Amino acid sequence: MLRSFVSGAWELPVGEGTPLPDAVTGEEVARVSTAGIDRGAALEYGRKVGGPALRELTFHQRAALLKALASYLREHRDELYALSSRTGATLGDSKFDVDGGIAVLSAYASKARRELPNDTVFVEGDVEPLGKGGTFVGQHLCTPLPGVSVQINAFNFPVWGPLEKLAPAFVAGMPSLIKPASQTAYLTARLVELIVESELLPEGSVQLLCGDAGDLLDHLTEQDAVSFTGSADTARRLRAHPAIVGRSVRFNAEADSLNCSVLGPDATPGTAEFDLYVKQLVAEMTVKAGQKCTAIRRAFVPEALVDEVAEAVRARLAEVAVGNPANPDVRMGALASLGQREEVRRSLKPLLDAGRLLFGDPDRVEVVDADAERGAFISPILIRAEDAERAEPHEVEAFGPVSTLLPYRDAAQVVELAARGRGSLAGSVVTADTGFAREVVLGLAPWHGRVLVLNEEDAKESTGHGSPLPPLIHGGPGRAGGGEEMGGIRGIVHHMQRTAVQAGPGMLTALTGRWVPGAERTVTDVHPFRKHLEELRVGDTVVAGPRTVTLEDVERFAEFTGDTFYAHMDDEAAKANPFFGGRVAHGYLVVSFAAGLFVSPEPGPVLANYGLENLRFLTPVYPGDELTVTLTAKQISPRDGADYGEVRWDTDVTNQDGKSVAKYDVLTLVAKRPTG
Repeated sequence: MLRSFVSGAWELPVGEGTPLPDAVTGEEVARVSTAGIDRGAALEYGRKVGGPALRELTFHQRAALLKALASYLREHRDELYALSSRTGATLGDSKFDVDGGIAVLSAYASKARRELPNDTVFVEGDVEPLGKGGTFVGQHLCTPLPGVSVQINAFNFPVWGPLEKLAPAFVAGMPSLIKPASQTAYLTARLVELIVESELLPEGSVQLLCGDAGDLLDHLTEQDAVSFTGSADTARRLRAHPAIVGRSVRFNAEADSLNCSVLGPDATPGTAEFDLYVKQLVAEMTVKAGQKCTAIRRAFVPEALVDEVAEAVRARLAEVAVGNPANPDVRMGALASLGQREEVRRSLKPLLDAGRLLFGDPDRVEVVDADAERGAFISPILIRAEDAERAEPHEVEAFGPVSTLLPYRDAAQVVELAARGRGSLAGSVVTADTGFAREVVLGLAPWHGRVLVLNEEDAKESTGHGSPLPPLIHGGPGRAGGGEEMGGIRGIVHHMQRTAVQAGPGMLTALTGRWVPGAERTVTDVHPFRKHLEELRVGDTVVAGPRTVTLEDVERFAEFTGDTFYAHMDDEAAKANPFFGGRVAHGYLVVSFAAGLFVSPEPGPVLANYGLENLRFLTPVYPGDELTVTLTAKQISPRDGADYGEVRWDTDVTNQDGKSVAKYDVLTLVAKRPTG
């Protein structure tokens, strides 16, 4: 009997439960039930124990825990691979699931450390001036929702599914309750056992509910969130749940969809693109036995190339051995359950009524080292639509190794046909023709969450049509659920509340921990570059200058750098320029002079200047102008586990009239105080 991990303990349900068979042999693997499990108490535990523990940590600290968890799970991959084979997955399928999930943890750990502050609050966007005098400003702050992120996952990716949802929620500071699909819940249960055994994550930050959801959603509050992966029909039912509607609970759905792949007219037999299309289509049909929400269901092919594509795909499918994943010769395993096989067969009937079977037999398949009836095996099925305009291929999905070839005339028609799927997670266009690619991609985009353009140029590094990636969104409009998962920082912010805060510059500085123009500056006898990280305070400032820019300076800089642009060197031409009216100093000369003014050159806590950001030249600098620079500590970010941190300095270079000639942020690495 699978246990649930709720309220800080492993709990066995009461009763006998429902048996979960091995997809390959039909033998019982485990039983599942939630009878006797208090779902409401589990959610409350997450809110009162897991949430506060996570919110005490900074983004960087949470990221470090994710990184450590990824390393721990990587050490236990073989165990997860072995259990995954009982779901019908080949070793390649298992790696797609297990390694893919671990990679999401690593990716979010890295992204959070690079792009989020070492703080508990995420400041989004620039400060917005709300008044003419600069004393009333606003900015968006993102704070973690003090609820629980409830995952309701599909059966096809029992490792990747939970981890790709866990990672952004965890970084945001929100605990997760994982509810896996029952068919493959034993693999998710072992994953969570490993997470708990690692003792890496704060108590209450991860819980597991094996079995049916029961009254789980009844206990949701306004601060909880639900992330669902599964069928479009189930997504619609869940979205309409009274608690979700009545309490405006955040609901994200990633639903199965009729994803398409388009072969360009230029991709004729013998071209790299033709071969790439055929290879990709077969892979999408057979990886995970076609049980992927991103798999290609509709294969659009130019009318003139349908026969050649059909023959090439059939030839490759004929080489696919179906059977026991333990056999190294097997390329496609079983569906997740016998019930799933029957569902695929039912869905095939309307598709076959609207087309012609080109490969496979829905009722018979030769298998290797297995019993074709005891295991949930089915042959890859390739169908050719008799009429691409018929509704069935654009409305019916057989969630298995099934794809339909649909001929099209031109770019306009294929865009219109693709839209009949009413929203998809992923689409692909295989072509080297940039004009065709642009027309089709822009036509597909409103109906797709992700579009891959595949050709010889990107093929070696492409992860393929069906692979969602952590930095990019995974989701789609319409039938695909209308939601977004991952997407880098977007996925983190989904688990936070964005609040517009209006205040004076000084108050906003105090609230955000970032110096805001107009707030008080602190000038002391100690140059800020002489202070260690712990001694620096936001607002610490040095004002240096003035320095007069001479014509000789401009000419020497031009000679030394080779930048002899006419505005710096040709008086007559510069006078004709409506923006200048005469010779001006180089912008980078201004930046260089500013550095010479504000720097404290002796060895000290400042270790390196590693960049400039947001540089803008605002007013021309003419020979004879006097430059003054004001450098203010804008943001101070300690690095955990390092003997230094990052300091962002607001830099304002002004002329003798007080006008800003250049503004930018200087980025430095500053040492912490030596210990011992």
